[in-house]
Amino acid sequence: MTYLFCIIQPPEPGIVGKTEGFPVTAAKTLTVPQLGAVVAGNALEFYDFLTFSFFAVQIGQVFFPGHDATDALLLTLATFGVGFLTRPLGGVVIGTLGDTWGRKPAMLFSFGLMGLSVVGLALTPSYARIGIAAPVLAMLFRLMQGFALGGEVGPTTAFLLEVAPPRRRGFYVSLQNATQYLSTLFAGFVGLVLANTLSPEALTQWGWRVALLIGAGVVPFALAIRRTLPETMLEMREHPARRAMPIRQLARLSLFSLAMLVAATIATYTMNYMSTFAMHTLGIAPGHAFLVTVICGGCACIGALAGGALGDRTGRKPVMIAAALLLLVGVVPGFHAIVASRAMVVLVEVAAGMAVLTGLFVGPAMASLAENMPHSLRAGAVAILYALAISVFGGSAQFMVTWLIDVTGSAIAPAWYVSGALAVGLVGMIGMPESAPARTGRAN
Repeated sequence: MTYLFCIIQPPEPGIVGKTEGFPVTAAKTLTVPQLGAVVAGNALEFYDFLTFSFFAVQIGQVFFPGHDATDALLLTLATFGVGFLTRPLGGVVIGTLGDTWGRKPAMLFSFGLMGLSVVGLALTPSYARIGIAAPVLAMLFRLMQGFALGGEVGPTTAFLLEVAPPRRRGFYVSLQNATQYLSTLFAGFVGLVLANTLSPEALTQWGWRVALLIGAGVVPFALAIRRTLPETMLEMREHPARRAMPIRQLARLSLFSLAMLVAATIATYTMNYMSTFAMHTLGIAPGHAFLVTVICGGCACIGALAGGALGDRTGRKPVMIAAALLLLVGVVPGFHAIVASRAMVVLVEVAAGMAVLTGLFVGPAMASLAENMPHSLRAGAVAILYALAISVFGGSAQFMVTWLIDVTGSAIAPAWYVSGALAVGLVGMIGMPESAPARTGRAN
């Protein structure tokens, strides 16, 4: 912890760089708890997503009884997916709030709303108790949560970029992704413990609710710490030329960014689906399937931190392009090996490799997106683009993977889906301008 604290501190307060000849003032030095509170929103998002995914079969039995296993699973995943519909709206509203009122008010609002929705979902009664109102309430809480999450990423990513020393921006932004993946590890650990200590009946009745509430427990503490954060937006000034980016240039950057986010979203959410894939398609016991997610979370966390740090030294583009290419080459053979062997060791090896490579390219991609956007539009642009990618491709990823396997009869269908997304993402990565100060010679 002491080593991490030393890494993430700015070398000195005050002026840390220049943007087009204008000084950029760093926010006050942050403590580790403060940085943890900044990234807690994304961590809770992935914890909630993974927990819902892990217990999708049990949740389906609670809210959609009377259906066969596949139909109940699809209905459950579709219910969870409706929350992604409100993400673009949240990105517009809360992201714009982050660019006009400040990063801090936007982060407080989005995280508070997120905590309320997670607790509400965990406490929603079953279909057996309140009938059709149960899935309706679950959908409403998911819509609320989607709105909050849609506006969470933009202001927090902008804050991390702006509070960081210029040549450590990639590492700071990678903390956002690393904690997402770390929450994957934690969610997998919680699922592993519950699956191995509770009976199947208990898991269905209340085990998944406990898992959700464990994640929500961080909300009051993170909100209290976020209130102590400095404001970065009001302390920074841009050259007028940077604020007045031509519409054509902004549109081009947005398209390239969206392509990168599509690849990052589908790769990440397919990786997070591996536990459900292991149980539903390969017939692996829940305890072993959750272990795969624990390993994936740890490997992706390491990959994200490494990608952020390497991107600071060598540039964003070389790191993310190389990692995406390696994943594109290896994902189909990897799934072939998993399906052919159906061995736990092969599943772990392939999933871990996917996780490391996914983390390696996602971290630099997010830094590149944020750095290339003008400061006055950064929170809103990142929020909207991220929300669009997540709402269309994240919300549908697990449904699509399950549906493709069912329709094609091929267990390797997810690999082809990921391959297509990576091909699109590589186009965006190649087209994005290099933004790392180490390569450009200036703080963007």
